[in-house]
Amino acid sequence: MGRWLNYLKKIRPYNIQKGFRYLKHYGPKEFLVRLSERMEPEEVPYGPWFEKHQVTEKELAKQRARKWEQAPLLSIVVPAYRTPGEFLKQMIDSLLAQSYSNWELCIANASPKDEAMKEILEDYRQRDGRIRVKNLDENLGIAENTNAALEMARGDFVGLLDHDDLLAPDALYEAADKIVSDAEIDALYTDEDKVTTDRKEHFQPHFKPDFSIDLLRSNNYICHFFVVRKSLVERVGGFRREYDGAQDYDFIFRCTEEAKKIAHIPKVLYHWRTHRESTADNPVSKMYAFDAGKRAIEGNLKRCGVEGTVSHTKDLGFYRVDYPVKEDPMVSVIIPNKDHSAILKRCVDSVLKKTDWNNYEIIIVENNSVEEETFACYRKLKENPRIRVITWEDGFNYSAINNFAVKHAKGSYLLFLNNDTEVISENWMCSMLGNCQREEVGIAGAKLYYPDDTIQHAGTVIGIGGIAGHAFLNMPRSRTGYLHKASIQLNVSAVTAACMMMKRSVFESLGGFEEQLSVAFNDVDLCLRTVKAGYLVVYLPWAQLYHYESKSRGAEDSEEKVRRFQTEIEFMRNRWIKLLKDGDPYYNKNLTLSKWNYSLRP
Repeated sequence: MGRWLNYLKKIRPYNIQKGFRYLKHYGPKEFLVRLSERMEPEEVPYGPWFEKHQVTEKELAKQRARKWEQAPLLSIVVPAYRTPGEFLKQMIDSLLAQSYSNWELCIANASPKDEAMKEILEDYRQRDGRIRVKNLDENLGIAENTNAALEMARGDFVGLLDHDDLLAPDALYEAADKIVSDAEIDALYTDEDKVTTDRKEHFQPHFKPDFSIDLLRSNNYICHFFVVRKSLVERVGGFRREYDGAQDYDFIFRCTEEAKKIAHIPKVLYHWRTHRESTADNPVSKMYAFDAGKRAIEGNLKRCGVEGTVSHTKDLGFYRVDYPVKEDPMVSVIIPNKDHSAILKRCVDSVLKKTDWNNYEIIIVENNSVEEETFACYRKLKENPRIRVITWEDGFNYSAINNFAVKHAKGSYLLFLNNDTEVISENWMCSMLGNCQREEVGIAGAKLYYPDDTIQHAGTVIGIGGIAGHAFLNMPRSRTGYLHKASIQLNVSAVTAACMMMKRSVFESLGGFEEQLSVAFNDVDLCLRTVKAGYLVVYLPWAQLYHYESKSRGAEDSEEKVRRFQTEIEFMRNRWIKLLKDGDPYYNKNLTLSKWNYSLRP
């Protein structure tokens, strides 16, 4: 009760209106889930964290004193329309406060009758020659207004800034520093947060991964602050008015499609101001914008020559892309097993009942079972012509057992499956197969739940727990996670082989599972080698299974097992030391490695 009272004390009148909008959109049940997520206390409160991590005056002075061998001109383009005077001043002041000086501000003023705006802009223009203003005859819409600002740009790179938002004082320095570090960078983006109208509270930080095409097709996670080479802008053709409302989403897609290299700066350098009319904090205010976002994704798929069906999710601004299966490839489902016949039967029955794809086989790998019921179960299962049982006669080695099974498999796609899983979603195999057939994808992984409907696996983060750990472990199934990441398709560095599909061609080219990793981390290692070879690993929340692995299971209960586990940890550290030091590119260095919930690094 106290938690609710504390939450109610913080509610502003606008938040009450916002709550009613959410209730109308989500319905009572989902609304309560969203409310409980918002009430969850931050383990590391963002406000104090933000204050501590702001650039210091000493650092800014050092940045200002830097002598640049190259100093790219950065053109900051701003479409301004009916901007409140105080917001407009604060936006421009955030440019004037930059520690990097080689910039220009290109403002297209689409409010010809707003004399107050004209006066403010003229005052700043006279004060600083880097501020350039074009007064438009009429409001052309946000895309064309932005194009008018782009036409003014003379810089090597252009950065997009909304008329009422703010840049951190080191934003342009960090952008320029990144640009000069690598001549192949054509585009870059930063982390961001939201700030209240009065600028007193920073909240909802968005700590982003490095470039992830599947995440971008799920949500415009790049958003702010986006900086792109001017010549690339000219090549892709600027903004398109038919995407007004999601014009930046469409623009970002077209730029990233053509960019040689896309960089990410994991620092909060952009502050997105929220107020009554802003889509930053009003997700049901502009449905046309979300429809335009859907069309932006469809445009990306078409230009990339990829078939896919885009649909809205219940969380507006977040999308689902379904990739159809092409032709009629065979999938080999590989299930290692030792005794526990009832568990195995439950797994196999769920595959047979829930699978919506017909061309598959099931290979059960018998490994030193001793119970007669197990062999009776095998005899019964083999009555189904799509099920085979093969025998591995050596001791347990997960990697070797699966490598052995692949040699007996007929499929061009391999689906590794634990015997203690149970399929929930009927489109699980088609979803995984449609993604695995994409040229750039090597591996697709599923979303797994414990029997109590908490999450067991929603992708794997490198570095958590020392080597790797599952994201959103033990989070209730009803929740969607940090920025809905447990419930949208995205790229990850690894997934669990408890349910993992892989192109056979990629598996064989990499030599299969690493047999020195007999129990732990073999799936992580295979995924990392797949990424290193240039393929994507995709996490699919639509492919859902129960995983009956015990939440309280002791990892190692003998001296021999402890020794083996430590040996495998050391193997992973030696092989992947650079990645462990640099950090998971699909995570963010500002997030903790001691927990699984995307909370801030203390």
